[in-house]
Amino acid sequence: MTTITCVEDFRQAYKRRVPKMFCDYADAGSYSESTYRANEADFGNLLIRQRVGIDISDVRMDTTLFGQKAKLPVCFAPVGMLGIQHAAGEIKVARAAEAYGVPFTLSTMSICSIEDVAGATKAPFWFQLYVVKDRAFNLDLIRRAKAAGCSALVVTMDLPMLGQRHKDIKNGLPIKIRPTLGNLVDLATKPTWGLQMARTPYKSFGNVIGHAKGVDNMHSLLTWAAEQVDPSLTWADIETFRKEWDGPLILKGIMDVEDAQIAADLGVDGIIVSNHGGRQQDGASSSIAYLPKIVDAVGDRVQIVMDSGVRSGQDIFRAIAMGASGTMLGRAMVYALGAMGENGVSTLLEILEKELRTTMGLAGKTDVAKVDATDVFQA
Repeated sequence: MTTITCVEDFRQAYKRRVPKMFCDYADAGSYSESTYRANEADFGNLLIRQRVGIDISDVRMDTTLFGQKAKLPVCFAPVGMLGIQHAAGEIKVARAAEAYGVPFTLSTMSICSIEDVAGATKAPFWFQLYVVKDRAFNLDLIRRAKAAGCSALVVTMDLPMLGQRHKDIKNGLPIKIRPTLGNLVDLATKPTWGLQMARTPYKSFGNVIGHAKGVDNMHSLLTWAAEQVDPSLTWADIETFRKEWDGPLILKGIMDVEDAQIAADLGVDGIIVSNHGGRQQDGASSSIAYLPKIVDAVGDRVQIVMDSGVRSGQDIFRAIAMGASGTMLGRAMVYALGAMGENGVSTLLEILEKELRTTMGLAGKTDVAKVDATDVFQA
């Protein structure tokens, strides 16, 4: 395998190992993909201030995110179907996160269930809730997460309807795989992936099948998933979840000052500034461009983490300079997992730690808590 030096190396290795339909599922945006592209590109508009003559022999990068200590100011984002990218993917990312000392977030639409991940790890992880029409199922998920010892609840707000991703439609995803000749040929050229998937016991959506009403196999899951996207999600639902969950409650998908203020007024513990990686509202602002507005509005009331487009230690530095307490890693984590499994995720964290340490040192910063807006400037 090519020597891995950065996230882009992982992405190239990922594309060689994982079937194209699943690469497209993870690495695509909605409609024209303008927001998907802007998420990465807009980091480049923030130039990092270079300083000299400062003792940088001791650089501290540890922090606390929503009550959980983190060796780096990062946490793993909730990504559905990680167990398709690599066999038992959710467990492997959770283990790597635990060993390194950063938080992991399990998606509602994971292949490995809440209980599977809890049984394979010792450190508490966060659970992400997709709000569906079946509110009884939502509450059951929250109770299962509580019973499993999950330390934070992350409610995704920006999925009341689905943004269209053209590649998924052409590939027959996200759930129903269309057996076209192209798909079959592609699967045949990824034998290592196929062999691992054949051997793993984790092949379905563990949080849903056998738990949601009337869903006991993949066929019934298809019908359930098509019907359960809920356009009626409102702030009143957050009040209900607040009553059910006594730990940190975090809202993901906040991209507007007014919404951030409403969230803070409801007493949530955190906000994740995120446009869903450009997978939902095409034509929206990049997360990094909008982050300072939300920090200015509610940064003194709730902890803020930034998501979407983070691909390097330099990007982590920029987000913190713009007021975030840390960043989520989504696609970078998928690339590393798909390319090299658990070892890939561990290597990703090592690379990001080195990049962030170097970036901080050359910027004359020895404590991540003291990185601020004076450390970057607009191109």
